[in-house]
Amino acid sequence: MTRVHDMGGRYGDGAVVPEPQGTVPFAADWHRGALALTLAAGGLGGWSIDTSRHARESLDPKDYARFSYYEKWIAALADLLVAKGLVSEAELAAGTAEAAPPHPGLLRAAAVAPALAKGSPYARGGGNPGFAVGDRVRTRLPARNVLVAGGHTRLPAYAAGHAGTVILSHGAHVFPDANAHGLGERPEPLYTVAFDAADLWGEAERAGDEVTLDLWESYLERA
Repeated sequence: MTRVHDMGGRYGDGAVVPEPQGTVPFAADWHRGALALTLAAGGLGGWSIDTSRHARESLDPKDYARFSYYEKWIAALADLLVAKGLVSEAELAAGTAEAAPPHPGLLRAAAVAPALAKGSPYARGGGNPGFAVGDRVRTRLPARNVLVAGGHTRLPAYAAGHAGTVILSHGAHVFPDANAHGLGERPEPLYTVAFDAADLWGEAERAGDEVTLDLWESYLERA
């Protein structure tokens, strides 16, 4: 079963309106702080990016629907900090930290730019890919995490059970379905798969339109 975040192809949510190039990245001043706090907390090393994504997906559906983008970030971050024992519920309620020595992973201001420039590469060594560019493949149905019930997956529900063509092979990458839940990186071959838009949506805006998705090997079988 899918969670509330898996919205692709759903009616009633309005049009996707791209922001013009060169616009200010933060619509409100507190958005900048929300991003900074998320980066600083991530630097403590208590979780992976996959874990943080799953935390946002696991918000109460009513909250997820009404929260803005950065409200989702902050709510999920609060849940993670409490779950990992880095912040107590009492501290959150008071809005004040209890006296404690600095965390060894504390991200100082001078370290932010180098950390962002370095990034977090997720490519890993791994076995030979089972598919090649040009292969026809079909995605798993239903789109679910087979390791953890209700767990994180990068296979969107709208693409589940559909056939597409492998157009790129990226080598092995950290498998998010495992990494989000502390089960290790379990790297798998990662592919870009192209789907006919009409197959996914029932009709396409233009003939020949495609949707491309980056998908891990265990999501796929030969079509």
